[in-house]
Amino acid sequence: MPNNTSERAVEQATGRAVSEDGIRSDSRQARQIARRRLMAETVMAEGAMRIEDIAERFGVSLMTAHRDLDELESRGFLRKTRGIVSSAPTSIIESSDTYRASSQGAEKRAIAEAAAAFVESGQAAFFDDSTTVLQLVPHISMRVPLTAITNSLVLMNELKSMRDLTLLGLGGKFHNWCNAFMGPATTAEIGQLRADRVFMSLSAIIDDKVFHQSAEMAETKRAMFQSAATRILLADHTKFERRALHAMGSLYDFDVIVVDDRTAPAHIERMKLHGMQVVIAPVRDGA
Repeated sequence: MPNNTSERAVEQATGRAVSEDGIRSDSRQARQIARRRLMAETVMAEGAMRIEDIAERFGVSLMTAHRDLDELESRGFLRKTRGIVSSAPTSIIESSDTYRASSQGAEKRAIAEAAAAFVESGQAAFFDDSTTVLQLVPHISMRVPLTAITNSLVLMNELKSMRDLTLLGLGGKFHNWCNAFMGPATTAEIGQLRADRVFMSLSAIIDDKVFHQSAEMAETKRAMFQSAATRILLADHTKFERRALHAMGSLYDFDVIVVDDRTAPAHIERMKLHGMQVVIAPVRDGA
């Protein structure tokens, strides 16, 4: 029999996934994303599980369970061996597009709306692969002509048909877990460019430095940072409460930080004292 607790959790996560994805999604796709995210979290919590037990817990067929787990394995979250699935020895799940797309949706949309004021017509801007930056898409069409430079395959697909927009897609090694290009070829290509703006988000803010779970991702973002005249960081309040492994740089090297109004006042005051321009985005209830 299906596990009612798991069913309710999927329903709740589905709601977050639908609201976060916002741009193009349907309930079936959102439910699938939410279920896979919960499967990954369940296996990580347990350490290892029988695939039959996962199918029973989530109320799906064995075939569906295998399909979901195959996708999670391809993204580096889990390992499947002889009917057993175990968590991969990595914290990369917190960096994955599947995980990120179903968290802090309202905050990300509010932050993106406020950050859109810094997208200026006629300029060139880097846009990283973060799901917060992805929420800028509905606002970009109102600020063309514009040159958009990105390593995100998702963002490329969203922008490719936009009129009066020049899209520069950064190449390199493609990483399925984040739907983005990274690595030496990517950073070398970034190094040959100079943009007016960079819009980015990271995994965590610790001791006034910005961090990411992936070393390659941190290097890619650092390259964009170094090749842009104005650096704009998008960070919801949870970034001040998380931890990640690889430092990208100092928080205070950014020119602007856009946060949501749930960010602790102490953080906001500290950033202002260091001369940062802090923009506080109001989060609408039910958004």
